[in-house]
Formats: sequence, C-alpha cells, structure tokens
Amino acid sequence: MCAHPTSASARTRPTIYDVASRAGVSKSLVSLVLRDEPHVSDARRQAVLEAIEELGYRPSRAASALASQQTRSVGVLIDDFRNPWFVELLAGLRSVLDPAGYTVSVADLQLEAASGRNPVDGFLAQHVDTLVLAAEPRAELLRNIPVPVVVAGVRELGPAVLPRADVVAGDDERGGELATRHLLDLGHRRIGHVTGRGGPAAHRRKGYERAMTAAGLRPLVVGAGKGTSEQDGRSGALELLDRVPPVTAIVAANDVMAVGALAALRERGLKAPADVAVVGYDNSPLAAYGYLALTSVDPHSREIGAEAARTLLARLENPDAPRRYALIEPALATRPSTGPSRNGQIHEP
Repeated sequence: MCAHPTSASARTRPTIYDVASRAGVSKSLVSLVLRDEPHVSDARRQAVLEAIEELGYRPSRAASALASQQTRSVGVLIDDFRNPWFVELLAGLRSVLDPAGYTVSVADLQLEAASGRNPVDGFLAQHVDTLVLAAEPRAELLRNIPVPVVVAGVRELGPAVLPRADVVAGDDERGGELATRHLLDLGHRRIGHVTGRGGPAAHRRKGYERAMTAAGLRPLVVGAGKGTSEQDGRSGALELLDRVPPVTAIVAANDVMAVGALAALRERGLKAPADVAVVGYDNSPLAAYGYLALTSVDPHSREIGAEAARTLLARLENPDAPRRYALIEPALATRPSTGPSRNGQIHEP
C-alpha cells in the first residue's frame, strides 16, 4: 500500500504557511495582512484574504499573544451567576470589546470561593490583559495585580482597596431615592425597605433613607447585613408586613429580592399593587416579564458595561492617564407592581 503524501487540504487545521503557499506570498506578508497593516498592495492583500477563505484558516490566538505579548483577553469577575443584572452589563462590555478583537472570560466569585480558588489568580494565570471587577471580592484577593483594573457597577472597590483602578458605576444612592420618591408621589407613607450586605445595597439604602427623611417620615429598614437573595427578600418583606400598622409599599435592594417580596405578599393573601406596592432595582430581564410587571430602577447596566469597556481600552492605550471615576445616572422603569396608596390617604408613622 502506498502512503499518500500529506497535503494542506488533508490537514484539519491549515497553517499560516499553507495560506502563504496558496496566495503565492511570504509568511511575513500574511502576518501583515492579518494585522491589517497598511503597507500591503491591494492585489496581494486580496490574494491572502481569498486563500484564508478557501482554506478556512483561523489565526492562532496563542501564537499572536506570544508575538505581541498580549492575549487580547479580558477577565470579568461577577458576584453570582444567579443574579440577572449581570446580563446587561456583560452585553455592554461585549458590544465594545468584541469589535475591538477582545475575548471575555467570566468567573463567578461565589462558585470560585466555594471551591477554594482565587478567581483573580485564575485570570492572571491565563495572562489576561486587564480585569473587570463587577463584584466585591475580599481585599486580600486583589493584592499585587499587575494588569489594569476597571471596577464596573461597584463603588466600594475604590481608592482604599485599588487606588489605581478606574471606576464606572451606577449612582445607587440616586436610584434608591428615585424609587422611594415614586412611592411618595403615589401617596404612600408607610414605605419599607428590604436591604442586604454589600456596597450597592448600602448606597441604595442611603438613597431610600434620604428620601424618607426629606418627606418627614421614619425609615423602615430590614435585612441589614443579610443576603440579597429571593429568600432574603421574602423574609424581609414578611417582617415589614408584620409591623403595626403594616407597610403599604416596599422598596427592595434588587429585583431578585423584589420577587421574594411578591412571594411574601402571595403567602399573606395580598397582591401588588392593590394591597402593597413593590419596587425592585436593576431593571433586569425578569422585571419586564408580564407575570411580574415589576417597577424597577434602571441603572443602565448595559451603558455601564460599554463605558467600562471603553475605559479599559483607553487605559491599555495610555497606562499613565489620570484615574477615572464615573457615575451613571439611573432612571425609573414604571410597571403595574406600583400604584396609589391602598387607602388613598396619607398616614404618618
């Protein structure tokens, strides 16, 4: 039996040498075309592009990284995959990074911590060019990071922890105030707030408290120091409903907690907004579901992600530029979960 010579067409992965041979040019000229260098004639560029198309050639990212000392990759650390607010943030990041030729890898802080791994070390082992922190990891995980860092959506990782990091976040205090003022305008005065641990929840609580105090009302806050899950929202709402007199409206620290508050209402035979109005935060995809129709503060997470991506690209271009700190103004997305106070009267606590 005669052995057949190996040809480019028989190999599963064509190489840059195959492209050069098919186009009748040198390997270095193929590299110039791949880097979109301007000093290549139109005829030769077209020949290389046609060869790439015919062979189905895909450049090796590893080889490119070795040549340029860049991987064109970004590591994104989030708090919890179960919290849907990250969906829009990641979409915003990719809307800028994908066209720029960067890949995005995501790690869940809770999952990594449960496995005893340091997700920051994992990203650095992959030689990412930069990190986006959309979570609040322990300070010891953030020591001696040799790549630029952009904090997205979380204000607490500021100068004290990462003095050189850029920050792009939503104005959560303003958002908490917007949610509360919306309910005040609807005639509610017994407005409770279900909060939890973490920087964003703390800022949203401050906004709620500021609006209540400005209206001459006593803030009713539950859940400080606890979690921010659906179950935490449910238990917090039940606590507020047990007050005498009970609340007529609830502001939740996020949409997931607001869903828990709606579950608490159902357990008590109550409905939103007829009995108790409910406002969430994040304007996540679930808030717009017809079954929930949840009024929610929109922090413009997609815009935060896109602006964070632009910020990190600018940082890579100019490492010595002044540190950036930007807050994005939120808005309120009103839906049927909120309505006028159930008795139409103003009751002081």
